[in-house]
Amino acid sequence: MKSIINKETYEVTIKNSKFIGIIIPIESILEVKNNLNKLKEEYKNATHYCYAYKLINDKGFSDDREPNKTAGIPILTIIESEDLVNVLVVVIRYFGGIKLGPGGLIRAYSSTAKEVINKCTKVDLIKGYIASITFNYSKEKEINYLLKNSIIKNKDYKEECTYIVEVTKDILDTLNQVSTINYYKEKIIPKLN
Repeated sequence: MKSIINKETYEVTIKNSKFIGIIIPIESILEVKNNLNKLKEEYKNATHYCYAYKLINDKGFSDDREPNKTAGIPILTIIESEDLVNVLVVVIRYFGGIKLGPGGLIRAYSSTAKEVINKCTKVDLIKGYIASITFNYSKEKEINYLLKNSIIKNKDYKEECTYIVEVTKDILDTLNQVSTINYYKEKIIPKLN
């Protein structure tokens, strides 16, 4: 299994229709809905917002008023052929006046999905943890060094520093020696090193 770290965008015009492919790392169905709402705001007046998503234990798609099986399933097929999980791929279409037919739509949505996925840096997924750690400001440099191959999801600076991090077991054990671990939970995380 692989996933991605960053959002990517790819744009192409096919027979006067503009297709915009966007891939976004996600972790829940709620993130699918939230990202779709944001994209509908950002790309107002588009004709179609077709998408597919794949989570570790779930998947789904939408043709968004395109002919049945010409958009969502082709996008999902590309995601699965790349062995990706925890991703949302949306292909936004601005209709240009020329009908593509079912075969043309399948090719347009598939190729746009494939190209936006090709722009991504893919990472292997491994067993890890999401954790909240708290430490004194004087240890921030040391903590940041320990986390150089981990994902820092959030930083909060108050009386002490609190980070939300995604780490492997060995990093979690090391952090336990130099910081206070407020909580941790098992999670599938990207392997960054």
